Amino acid sequence: MQKLTQEQQYRKMAETPVEKLILSLGLPTVISMLVTNIYNMADTYFVGTLGTSASGATGIVFSLMAILQAFGFMFGHGAGSNISRRLGARDVEEAREYASTSFYLSIAAGLIIMGIGLCFMDPLMRLLGSTETILSYARVYAFYILIAGPAMTSGCVMNNILRYEGKAFYAMIGLTSGGILNIFMDAIFINVLHMGIAGAGLATAVSQYISMGILIIPYLSGQTESKISLRYFTHRMEIVRNIVTVGFPSLMRQGLNSISTMVLNSCAGVYGDAAVAAVSIVSRIMNFLLCVAIGIGQGLQPVSAFNYGAKIYSRVRKGFAFAMKLGMAMMAVLAVIGWCNASSFVTFFRNDPAVIEIGTQALRLQCLSLILMPTTLYGNMLFQSIGLSGTATFLAALRSGIVLIPVLLILTHFFGLGGLECAQAVSETLSTILTIPFIIHFLKCLPQDGQETSQQ
Repeated sequence: MQKLTQEQQYRKMAETPVEKLILSLGLPTVISMLVTNIYNMADTYFVGTLGTSASGATGIVFSLMAILQAFGFMFGHGAGSNISRRLGARDVEEAREYASTSFYLSIAAGLIIMGIGLCFMDPLMRLLGSTETILSYARVYAFYILIAGPAMTSGCVMNNILRYEGKAFYAMIGLTSGGILNIFMDAIFINVLHMGIAGAGLATAVSQYISMGILIIPYLSGQTESKISLRYFTHRMEIVRNIVTVGFPSLMRQGLNSISTMVLNSCAGVYGDAAVAAVSIVSRIMNFLLCVAIGIGQGLQPVSAFNYGAKIYSRVRKGFAFAMKLGMAMMAVLAVIGWCNASSFVTFFRNDPAVIEIGTQALRLQCLSLILMPTTLYGNMLFQSIGLSGTATFLAALRSGIVLIPVLLILTHFFGLGGLECAQAVSETLSTILTIPFIIHFLKCLPQDGQETSQQ
C-alpha cells in the first residue's frame, strides 16, 4: 500500500494538468493565509480599542514575528524544496532526513531567539522602532510572542513540507484552526477578561502551540512520505548545508522585511504614534490583499520543484506562465477594491483622524503597485523551489531591502511624510523592473524534458 501511495503521489505531481494542480495546491494555502492574516488583523483590531500607542505596538512586534518566521521559513523552504525534488527523483529516505533535520533545527532556532529576546527586551523593542509611549505595550505583547517562538518556527517548517509534498489541505487545517481559535481568544481575553494587550499576546501564543500540535498529526499518523523522527535526524553537513543554502532566500526575505519594517517604523516615529499606527495598519491590510497572490505562488512551488527534479521542464514553464496570469488578474481586482475602500479599511482598525489620513494615502499608493507584485514574488519563489538559491537570494533581497530601504530613506528625506506614504509603491516598481530579466533568461535556457540542465 505504501508503494502504491507513493506511485499515486508521483503521478499526481507529474501528470495532473498544471493549471488544476496549482489551483488544488494553492487554494488551501490561500484559505490558510487569509485566516492567518484575519487573526493578525484581529489582533490589530482588538488592540486598537486600547488606544493609538497600543495599536502602534502591534506594528513593532510584527517585526519580531517576522524574525521568527524568517528562520522558520528558511528551514521550511530549504527542506521543502529538497524534499519535493528528492520525491521527484524517487529518493524517499533522504527526503525524510531533510524533514526531521529541519524540524529539530527550527525548534532550536526558536528557543535561541526566545532566550535572547527575553534577556534584552527593552533594547530589542527600541531597535525595532518603538517610541517611549509605545514601549510599555510592545514589551508586554512581545513577551508572549517570544514564548511562542519554537511553535512559530517549527510550524513554518511543517506547513511548508506539507505543501511541497502536495498535501496543502493538511497545512490548511493546521493553520486555520489556530487562526480561528486566536480570534475567539482575542475577544475573550481583551473584551471579557479585560487583560489588555497581554490578552492579545497570550491568545497568539496559545493558538500557535495548538496549531503546531495539529500540524504534526499527519507526520505521526503516516499521512506523509516525510517523517519527523529522531531516527531521521542527521548531522550530515551535506543535508544541513542544502537546507540552509536553499532556504537562505527565505531568511533574507523575511529578515530584510523585518529590518525594513524597523526602518519604516523609525521613519514614521518622527511624525508621531499616529504615523506608526497607520503604517502598521496598512501593512496588515496589504498582507491580507497579498494572500491570494502568495497562495497561488505557493501552489506553484511544489509543482515547479517536483517537475524540475523529475526533469519535466515543460511543466515548469507552463506552471509559471499560468501562475503569472492568474496572480496578476487577481491583484488587479484587489487593487481596485483596496483603492475604493482605503479609508473604510483604515477606519475599521483605528478611528483616529490622523491615522485615517496617513493610512488612506499610503494604502492607495500601494494599491497602484499591487499588480506588479506577482512578478517579484513568483520569480523569487520559482528560483528557490528549484534550488537556484543564489538568484533567489538576490531577488529576495531586492524586494525586501536592497531597494526598499534606500528608497524609504531618500523619499522621506526629500518629501517627508509624503515620501513615507509612497516609498513601498516606488520600491515595488523598481524591484519588478530588475526581476524580469532573470525570469526571461531562466525560462529561455530550460532544456527539453528529460535532459540535464546546466542552470545550477
